[in-house]
Amino acid sequence: MRVLILGGRAPVALDLARRFASHGATVHIADSVPCRVSSWSRAVSAAHTIAPPRHALAQFAQDIARLIRTHGVDMVVPTCEEVFFLSRIRRRLPAGCDVFSAPFDQLRELHSKWRFLGLAQGCGAGVPVSACVDTLEAAREWASGRAVVLKPEYSRFGVHVRLYPNGIPRDAPPLPELGRWVVQEFHRGRELCSYSVAVAGKLAAHVAYEPRYRLGNSSSYYFEAAQNPAIQLFVGQFVAKIRFTGQISFDWIRGDSGQVSVLECNPRAISGVHLFSDLDPVPAAMTGCSSSLIVSTSATPRMLAPVMLAAGLPFALRMGVLGRWLEDWHRAKDVLSVAGDRKPLLGAVLDLASFASIAARCRSSMREASTRDIEWDGEDLAG
Repeated sequence: MRVLILGGRAPVALDLARRFASHGATVHIADSVPCRVSSWSRAVSAAHTIAPPRHALAQFAQDIARLIRTHGVDMVVPTCEEVFFLSRIRRRLPAGCDVFSAPFDQLRELHSKWRFLGLAQGCGAGVPVSACVDTLEAAREWASGRAVVLKPEYSRFGVHVRLYPNGIPRDAPPLPELGRWVVQEFHRGRELCSYSVAVAGKLAAHVAYEPRYRLGNSSSYYFEAAQNPAIQLFVGQFVAKIRFTGQISFDWIRGDSGQVSVLECNPRAISGVHLFSDLDPVPAAMTGCSSSLIVSTSATPRMLAPVMLAAGLPFALRMGVLGRWLEDWHRAKDVLSVAGDRKPLLGAVLDLASFASIAARCRSSMREASTRDIEWDGEDLAG
């Protein structure tokens, strides 16, 4: 089998590359930015530069089609937000290649933090009471003093999210013009995430986990399995309800009573993939060849070791929890550097330097620099 993995800049792409290679596949990686974190892996046969889908969609489609034809690719697996663009241009790709993605119209519904809430009803988990608003005044009127969360309808990594556990204050700044916003009741509890693979509405692989350490309120870099039967039940019912195919992820809150509430959906890969063991046949789940549901049973946390050192250690020192940090450090395995495949760790450092250069040149954050060419915020795309 020959597989093309997109979004090579992401550690999840490296993880999937290793998994496919260990099952005998020839792995190609492609991205529109340097992706040494994955391309320097021994699991990758070749790396390719493609056009940025957000800025050059037609050329992106041509590049993917060319790689499929030239290298006889059997399957394309997206990992980041390029999934939206890939799904949109699917009809332009060779028919014999399996594109592991849901249809574009379905992805659009799931990516919308407003429309997803309607789809989530009746699948066995709590759904926060919410409303769609255009202004802070409308959100304040709806909230009526209640604790709420405000987020753009389309966003990622917690960017622009506002938490108002004591209600919206009088001096809260106006909402930026980022399209529609979702205001929803604030749920207190333990934050959890889940990552799953589904094929034609059947759940094929699943893991729930706790994001133990985060970059502020954004993405996490330390992942510990926290399996929850209610979450697994919801995901199974949800993917069956919409007959979903692809990778799908959810953010959750587990309340003190034990009830779980689903907050939002990311119809793409997230870091939960790292928590499957080396023996778990995740590629077989994606190709529909797994005979049973794969549920991670790993008791070993995973981490992005460079970030755990660069961000986690200063946090631990500042908060006076160095002992806990040391314990967590020794319990976890790095997802970048593994036995027999160490170069991706250096590649990740160089990639971060590249994103830092982009951020400085564009006067943006590192997070914005790392996703600026693949983000999709609900705007129309040519098919």
